[in-house]
Amino acid sequence: MREGEGEKLEALAESHGIQTAYISELGERQVISDDAQRALLGVLGVDPQTGDKGGFSEHGERAQPCLMPDTVRARRFWGVACQLYALRSHRDLGIGDFADLARLAAIAAEAGASFVGVNPLHALFSAAPERFSPYSPSTRRFLNPLYIAVDELEGGPEAIEALRKAEPELFDGLDGELVDYGRVGRLKIRLLRDVFESRIEEIRDEQAFERFCAGGGDALRDFALFEAISQAQVAEGGHAGWHNWPEELRDRRSDAVAAFEAENADAVLFHRWLQFEADEQLAEAQARAKGAGMAIGLYLDLAVGVAPDGAETWADPELTVRSARVGSPPDMFNSAGQDWGLAPLSPKALAERDYKPLREAFDALTSHAGAVRIDHAMGLARLWWIPEGEQSKGGGYVRYPLASMIDAVSDASRANRCIVIGEDLGTVPPGFRHTMEEANILSYRVLYFERHRGSEFLPPSAYPQLALACISTHDLPTLAGWWTGEDVTLRASTGRQDEAATDRDRHSRERDRIALLLALKEEGLLPPPLEGAASGEDNPPVDMSGDLAEAIHRLAARTPSILFAVQLDDLVGSERQANLPGTTDEYPNWRIRSDVPLEDLAGNERFNRIAAALRSERPEAS
Repeated sequence: MREGEGEKLEALAESHGIQTAYISELGERQVISDDAQRALLGVLGVDPQTGDKGGFSEHGERAQPCLMPDTVRARRFWGVACQLYALRSHRDLGIGDFADLARLAAIAAEAGASFVGVNPLHALFSAAPERFSPYSPSTRRFLNPLYIAVDELEGGPEAIEALRKAEPELFDGLDGELVDYGRVGRLKIRLLRDVFESRIEEIRDEQAFERFCAGGGDALRDFALFEAISQAQVAEGGHAGWHNWPEELRDRRSDAVAAFEAENADAVLFHRWLQFEADEQLAEAQARAKGAGMAIGLYLDLAVGVAPDGAETWADPELTVRSARVGSPPDMFNSAGQDWGLAPLSPKALAERDYKPLREAFDALTSHAGAVRIDHAMGLARLWWIPEGEQSKGGGYVRYPLASMIDAVSDASRANRCIVIGEDLGTVPPGFRHTMEEANILSYRVLYFERHRGSEFLPPSAYPQLALACISTHDLPTLAGWWTGEDVTLRASTGRQDEAATDRDRHSRERDRIALLLALKEEGLLPPPLEGAASGEDNPPVDMSGDLAEAIHRLAARTPSILFAVQLDDLVGSERQANLPGTTDEYPNWRIRSDVPLEDLAGNERFNRIAAALRSERPEAS
């Protein structure tokens, strides 16, 4: 490249929001290649040689703050976080549902919790239940109908009883250790269809359903139509995602799609009805949580993006960028980076529509919640785009106007009286956390990562007030799994790291255990039998005792952070984590069910012990 061409290319890329250099999570400056800059300019529709300068600027108006009532800011709450699909009860159909969520909320409220957090509940692909990652939804506007509690519907118990008598084998094996999404999906959709068909005339005339459909507008119509076509395509041996549909069905505005809609009106109505019932049951779960005394209630999760072949990109192809995928850059945990396979929102389309699509997604999420979590909240400022045909390391950050993005979140937060948490783990842009704090968006602080100089654990007093503190997350080992090094063993057994790295991590974990014991000692929380282990005279215990689990939860709950979330898995001493990032078939991600049925939870010794400790550490919560 001739002298000066590199500077010209960089200036052009920066003017279109491409961040040509960034600071890694280790504080190192990283520069993306010229090839990556050219590829990203091409994705944005700009010729790297002749393209005009863009108008992106990081400087703009200050974002309006999200809701943060003084009554929340002045207190410290604790709550339970879980994976909804993992909840187990004697009445469920192989997967946790909205009735289980309401039941958990009542149990947790009785134990003193102020909220219950769950994984994203977004609609996936009902015609392909094997596509079950909650972080790769078809759309973020609507709900996953597999969470509907069939026995709570009018006509639901009768439909279950009739099918159980006719084909009892369909109900066999649903109570295994893993969710069998294929079996569960086919069973529940069949039951839901049976209920719908038995009540179709009544449903058509139901005023609440009519109001729901009117409120859902074109977005609900488009989603229901997508689902109906998807179901028809799979029934014919085709695919659930629209990229593999016949050409004439890939265009939402085509005559073929209009003909399908006219000829399959009841099939489209069915999927509208599913959303109505899902919305009703989620609203009931929030009402029961608040009625049980929870100050916040449900704490819902927003995925960072959508699948490229789902309902959202089919109905509105201009809103997302088809020639790129969202992922993350190389880091200390993933030397090749990560490819999440999600479609990025188009900054141009968002700006042209005054960020209405983002505002509508947040409005849908916050309508039945007291708090919401934004997965990978840095996506409000920038996302790592991977151009088509490239691997993750060939991508780069594309920026969004942060103030405008936050304003869209704030509008929904204020309208629906919902507080906002931003999951800001990983590579965080300079100044990002300060901006989020000014906007009343809580930071996310995980005990495992909050360290001095990478080794000593921070004391509770060092945590910020405007934050959600926790010990672990769905992408990390449970407390028991972390203590035993189960995550290190998993990375080795699934081929994610070599023997040298495994030995390194095991030795590092030995040091981490001692460091955590020392942190407990500093706070006066160390169980007396572990004094020798903290001083180095004895080896730390191999397993996580009840005394130690209680002490660590007290340590994390002692922070001044407004919210503290405890994993349900940790409340019952489970070792298996929900998701092992970087794996697909090597590990049962998003399938592991709870060790303790809901009917037994209130009597579980460890659950009650830790709940009592949290009530003691956060007595002002309610």
